[in-house]
Amino acid sequence: MLAAMPLSAMAAPFAAMVMDARSGEVLHSENADTPLHPASLTKMMTLYIAFEAVEHGEISMDSVVTVSRNAASEPPSKLGLREGQKIKLRYLVRAAAVKSANDAATAIGEAIAGSEAAFARRMNRTAKALGMTRSTFKNANGLTESGHMSTARDMSILGRHMVYDYPQYYNLFSRISTSAGVREVANTNRRFLGSYKGADGIKTGYTRAAGFNLVASAERGQERVITTVFGGSSTAARNAKVAELMDLGFKRAKTRVALRKPGLPPYLGNRGLGEVIVAQTADPSPDGARGKTIRVVAAAVNRSLRPQARPGPTGPSGSDVAPLVASVEGDIETVLAAVQTAEQQAASPVAAAPVTLADASQVAPDSSVKPVRRPQGIVAFAASTPAAAPGAAVAATVDTVAAVAPVEEQEVVTRVSTSGGRHWGINVGRYPSRYAAEKVLLKTALMETATLDGSLRKVVNRSSGFDANFMGLSRETADLACRRLQARQVTCFMIGPS
Repeated sequence: MLAAMPLSAMAAPFAAMVMDARSGEVLHSENADTPLHPASLTKMMTLYIAFEAVEHGEISMDSVVTVSRNAASEPPSKLGLREGQKIKLRYLVRAAAVKSANDAATAIGEAIAGSEAAFARRMNRTAKALGMTRSTFKNANGLTESGHMSTARDMSILGRHMVYDYPQYYNLFSRISTSAGVREVANTNRRFLGSYKGADGIKTGYTRAAGFNLVASAERGQERVITTVFGGSSTAARNAKVAELMDLGFKRAKTRVALRKPGLPPYLGNRGLGEVIVAQTADPSPDGARGKTIRVVAAAVNRSLRPQARPGPTGPSGSDVAPLVASVEGDIETVLAAVQTAEQQAASPVAAAPVTLADASQVAPDSSVKPVRRPQGIVAFAASTPAAAPGAAVAATVDTVAAVAPVEEQEVVTRVSTSGGRHWGINVGRYPSRYAAEKVLLKTALMETATLDGSLRKVVNRSSGFDANFMGLSRETADLACRRLQARQVTCFMIGPS
C-alpha cells in the first residue's frame, strides 16, 4: 500500500551537491547543474543582499520598514505583517532567516531596492557576480514563478559565500528560535540542527513544485562541509538524505586543507536597477536563453564629445607686453610662449644694473613685463620697514626695488585651500592608553577602507583618556563612514572643523 503524499512532491526531481567549504572542492554531485525550483532557498540570496546593504551603509538593522500591500499579501509561511505596519529591518531578517517568512522577505527586498522587481534584478546581478551561472530570480521569497530557477551547485556556492562573506550574521541560521519583533518564531531547520552533530545552518525550502529542499552546513574540528539537496519527498526523508551526504563529505574531506575563502563580489548597490534596455548577445546562457546587457536609460550617453585639438604655440604678437593674468578659457600654449618672451625681455642689462628709485619708476612700464618673484620674507619686510623717501638712491636690483618701492594700496591675497573641504573627521572611541587607541584605529581602517583610505589616523590625549580619530575627511565622507561603522556596531561620531 502506497503512503499518501503530494503528487508534485513525488515528481520533484532530485539533485544534490556536497562541497568542502574550506576550498570549494566538490566531494559529490548528482544532477547538480539541472535548473530546478529553489523554493525558500531563494531567501539566502535575499538575506545576502540585505547583509551587503547593511555593511555598505545603504540601510541599517534598526531602519524602520513600512510594510507594503504587496508584502502583506504574500501567502504562508509568513510572519503575519499588515499593510502599513512599521517594523525594524532586524526583525524582518530574523523572520526570513529563521521562520522563512515570505512577507518578511518581500518587505526586505522592497526596503532595499524600492520594489520587488528591482530587487530581483539585483539578485540576478549578484548571482552572476558570485558565479551562480544557472540561477534566475523573479522574487525575493522563492514562491513558484515561471523562470524562477536555480541549481544544487549554485545554491552550494551561495551557501559558502554566506558562511565566509558575512560570518557576523551567519549565527542567525543556527538559532532554534528567535524574536521577530511581533512574536517569537521557530526555526524551520530545527530538526536537522538538533539531530546532526556539528550542524549550524543554513536554510530550508519547500513548495509543491520544488519538493523539500535544504542547504546545510556542519563543522567538525577543522573541517566544514556544505550539503545541498533538492526534491526531497518529505522533511524526514530530506534530512536523512542530507545527513547521509554529510557523512560522505566528512569521510572524503581532507583533514588539513588550506582555507581559501571566496572573494566578495564587486559592490554596485542599486545602480543600474531602473528602466533597462536589453541587448542580445552572441553567447547564449547555459539554459538556452540569450544573455542580457543591462544599461540604465537615464544614464545613457547619446553622443561622445571629442575634445578639440590644442592649437600649436603662436609667435609673439605686435605688443611687447606679456599678459600677467590669463583667463581660464585662454590657451595654455599661447600663455607659455608669451611668458617666455617676457623672461627674455626681463634679462636685459637695464634690469640688472643698479638704479635709483626715480630711475626704477622710469624703467618699469605701465604694464609689467614679467611677474616679479617675491623674495623670502617680503611680507614681514613691507610691514616693518617705513616707505623710503622719494628720490632716495639705493643700490638694488629690480627685485629689491620692487620690495622697497612705496605701494599706494596693498592687495590682500586669499590663499585658495587645496584640502578639497577635507576639514572633517570622525571619532571611534576613547581608550585608556595610546596603544589601545592606535590598535582600534588600525583595525577600523582595515575594516572600512572604502571611506577611510587616505585619512589621517590621530590619537588625541585627553584628561580622561585617548581619543581615536580619523581626520582629513570631507563632511559627506565622514557622514558615510560613521553610518557604515555604526551599521557594524562600531561607536562613531563626526568631528567638525575646529
